[in-house]
Amino acid sequence: MYKIREIKTKAEQSETMVQEICRDIKKLDFAKKHITTTITALHRLTMLVSAVEQLQVMASKRQYKEAAAQLEAVNQLCSHFEAYRDVPKINDLKEKFKNIKQILKSHVFSDFSSLGTGKETEETNLLQQLSDACLVVDALEPSVREELVKNFCQRELTSYQQIFEGAELAKLDKTERRYAWIKRRLRTNEEIWKIFPPSWHVEYLLCIQFCKLTRKQLVDILDSLREKPDVGTLLLALQRTIEFEEELAEKFSGGPRNREIGSDVEENDKGDAHTQTVLDIRKKYEKKLVANSGTEEKDLHKDLSVPGAGFNFQGIISSCFEPHLTVYVELEEKTLMESLEKLVQEETWEIEEGSQTNILSSSMQVFLIIRRSLKRCSALTKNQTLFNLFKVFQRILKAYAAKLLAKLPKGGTGIVAAATGTDGQIRTSDKDERVICYIVNTAEYCHNTSGELAENVSKMIDSQFLDKVDMTEVQDEFSAVITKALMTLVHGLETKFDAEMAAMTRVPWGTLESVGDQSEYVNGINSILASSIPVLGRLLSPIYFQFFLDKLAASLAPRFYLNIYKCKYIPETGAQQMLLDTQAVKTILLDIPALGKQTSGASYSKFVSREMSKAEALLKVILSPVDSVGNTYGALLPEGTPQDFQRILELKGLRKQDQQSILDDFNKHGSGMMQPSAPPLSMVPATPATAPAPPTAASTLALASSIVSREDVLTRAAALGRGAATTGFKRFLALTEAAKDRKDGPFRKLFNA
Repeated sequence: MYKIREIKTKAEQSETMVQEICRDIKKLDFAKKHITTTITALHRLTMLVSAVEQLQVMASKRQYKEAAAQLEAVNQLCSHFEAYRDVPKINDLKEKFKNIKQILKSHVFSDFSSLGTGKETEETNLLQQLSDACLVVDALEPSVREELVKNFCQRELTSYQQIFEGAELAKLDKTERRYAWIKRRLRTNEEIWKIFPPSWHVEYLLCIQFCKLTRKQLVDILDSLREKPDVGTLLLALQRTIEFEEELAEKFSGGPRNREIGSDVEENDKGDAHTQTVLDIRKKYEKKLVANSGTEEKDLHKDLSVPGAGFNFQGIISSCFEPHLTVYVELEEKTLMESLEKLVQEETWEIEEGSQTNILSSSMQVFLIIRRSLKRCSALTKNQTLFNLFKVFQRILKAYAAKLLAKLPKGGTGIVAAATGTDGQIRTSDKDERVICYIVNTAEYCHNTSGELAENVSKMIDSQFLDKVDMTEVQDEFSAVITKALMTLVHGLETKFDAEMAAMTRVPWGTLESVGDQSEYVNGINSILASSIPVLGRLLSPIYFQFFLDKLAASLAPRFYLNIYKCKYIPETGAQQMLLDTQAVKTILLDIPALGKQTSGASYSKFVSREMSKAEALLKVILSPVDSVGNTYGALLPEGTPQDFQRILELKGLRKQDQQSILDDFNKHGSGMMQPSAPPLSMVPATPATAPAPPTAASTLALASSIVSREDVLTRAAALGRGAATTGFKRFLALTEAAKDRKDGPFRKLFNA
């Protein structure tokens, strides 16, 4: 333990001794450090004093190359004395250095003022001296370089401003000479301006200032015009401006422009020299597209010190033309309208042999001239003018839709037509039907292509107009043409059926002795459809052919039903023959899709069967015995009225006094008629058109009696016929009476409503 305590005491003594030794060493170390710092500072101070004095001599002798290097050295030396700002000697040196830099700046600016005055050719060493001066400028503050370049650009553009603000050249048609001036200036001084370091981008900044000044002058020229500018002059100036902007973009972007290669299209158009000039400009833009069409305009106030630093030359000048391009849009509209008129006049309304589209050639030509116009305008601008031109396209397409609509056959008009009952009727030939089909297909093509046109415009137009680019109204116009054309087809066939419907009423139903083959008027209906439907099925697309079939069935089937009321006396044999004819007409209508070599949906077949079953029900009521005719009528035609029932009694040939008693009984029990039931009429055996034996009076009477005795007959009868279920027989009878002398013209209006 004693030994341990002894060792511990000695260790403490050793530690104390070491600390005392280190304390002395630390003092010596700090002293050495301070002495070294002082020696270094004094040495640098000596160097700074000497450098400042040397720099002063160099500045006075304009020794720019040496002064530039000396400036860098003095700047570095000054950075070491930032901590000695309170030392008077240091402040004096800094103030002296500041004055020397001001002297250098003054000398440099003075020497650069002689650049461009011709002294560089007289004094051979001037360019070298200025090149050395640039080194001095780089050694000074960045603001000095900016000020020097700015002064240089302003001095260079002073002569330009004076030349092109004069009365002689301050005109729109002299715009090209402006760009020729700056390009010549750049080319002429290319060797001289090599004195500027590439990092200064003097030419780049000079071109920016030139563009801003040129834009200001062009705005003043355009605003000062008392009348609208000449279109040819305006477009030519705009064209040259865009080309100049493209050249600048290529020169300062470091890569070639994405320009479509191709020679200008030369065409010999008739017209005066003014028109020729405009057309030449347009043709040129058909082959030239603006590079980077999707590039958005950049903020002109961004950093312009480096090429490509967010600055876009495209539109820097040409955008000032935008408010004045109304005359260009007006000329385009006039040209497009004239072209449209010419195309419609030259249209043959026939399809070229071998064509697979069945589309009128004028429609494709219309969109061709529109695409050319769009290409021309997109090469000029993608802002308000392009949107205005898009609205012109809408008007052109609406005008073409109106031309197609006007080509459709019209019904008879005037006093003679009204007197003869042909008012509203449409008579169509086989050629007319083909033309109508061509119009339907053309309108469909225009409808689809209009949407594609809107998409193309949306891709190139400025984003602020995207929401306004819409072709819905134009597409609605062409949809209306399609609907009108298909209804005209239906009306044309209706008119062809007039003679057959009249022939049906002239058949001596009351004198028929037996039931034979289908009547001649049925053969006439079949012949009309057989001559028209195959052509329509070949020319129309399935969707429009189906639409046509639906409208035709909705017209012919109810018309056939109402035509029965127009007949006179229909006894049992006549009713049986008419029932056979009804089955034949029904079969003809069901076979129309196959006749057109197209398939039809189940809804069409159901509709035809339902509508024709209504006529069958009417004939079955006529065939029913007198004592049960009221019940049969109520069961098969539940929507009927006493007036309808009275007309049926007249068709049966009953005398007035016999009719009155039956009518009284019908009116007495009509509102409280029992709710009979019957199987659907489609389940009731019907005599086919080709059956060898027609139905007898006994079988018809038995059928009517079985129908009356069943409870669900009203439910089935309510579904007989689309028109009867929704309109009622009062309307049908009123129309029948009003149309007696007008050949069923109003019926078309009824079923088209």
